[in-house]
Amino acid sequence: MPSLSTLVDNFNDSVIGPNWGNSYGGCVEAGGRARVPCGLGYAGYQTAYSWTLAGATVYVQLATVPSAVGATEAYCGLLVNSGTGGTRLGFIYNAVTGLLRCTNETGYFDANSVNLTYNATTHKWLRLREDGTNVYWDTSTDGTTWTNRRTLATPAWVTAGIDTVALDMSAHRDAGTPDWAEYDNFNTLADGAVWSAAAALTADGALTSAAIPTYMAAADLTADASLAAAGTIAARAAADLAATSDLGADSTGVDSSDINFVVGKPRTGWAVSRPWR
Repeated sequence: MPSLSTLVDNFNDSVIGPNWGNSYGGCVEAGGRARVPCGLGYAGYQTAYSWTLAGATVYVQLATVPSAVGATEAYCGLLVNSGTGGTRLGFIYNAVTGLLRCTNETGYFDANSVNLTYNATTHKWLRLREDGTNVYWDTSTDGTTWTNRRTLATPAWVTAGIDTVALDMSAHRDAGTPDWAEYDNFNTLADGAVWSAAAALTADGALTSAAIPTYMAAADLTADASLAAAGTIAARAAADLAATSDLGADSTGVDSSDINFVVGKPRTGWAVSRPWR
């Protein structure tokens, strides 16, 4: 499996993802957070023992811590577990003492832990990182600007235990009313989500929309006036033309008896002369 730096979850899909396959004790994902019961049993969001801390960085928002009411021991924490039980490092918040411990444990104990008076604002974000030389415990108010709280030479098991460590976000109490520890935004500042929900909606008022009809109809139309177009007439005609001719005769040496007149139409007032004899 890859470096713990690549494990990212903002817990917004309401499903415990496969990377947290070793989760135990009734953990749930709800309200955009990893919810770990803090009761008489033991509970934790946990990965398989197949990850690597060497060269990695992990950080998380500690959103809700358990109450100390009625308990002599009530705690939650962010821990990286080696393959050996009780050999681990990380942060443990003790609700009874009010201390946040930066711890490197062997046999579940660290005599040299760095203990901070817990402040919900100053210690809202917790971070562990390893750079090949040291392990660093850091805290932040916003997940962006960090304050180093402890630096320690890298334990041998961190570099030797490649692909054999697990990350655990846990909680437990020995008495009192069970409650929760809540974690959010593991290795991410992106807290966006798409939520699916059902809702019953009630209208405050009714809206009425007037219909706009569209009509299609047939109509008989009567003209108020008629329009007449004057025609242009072209005529073609044939004509017989008759010519009238006046002939004059020189009587000298001409026998009038040899002259005949052929006329078409006599003009008005003309007489037809008979041949002279």
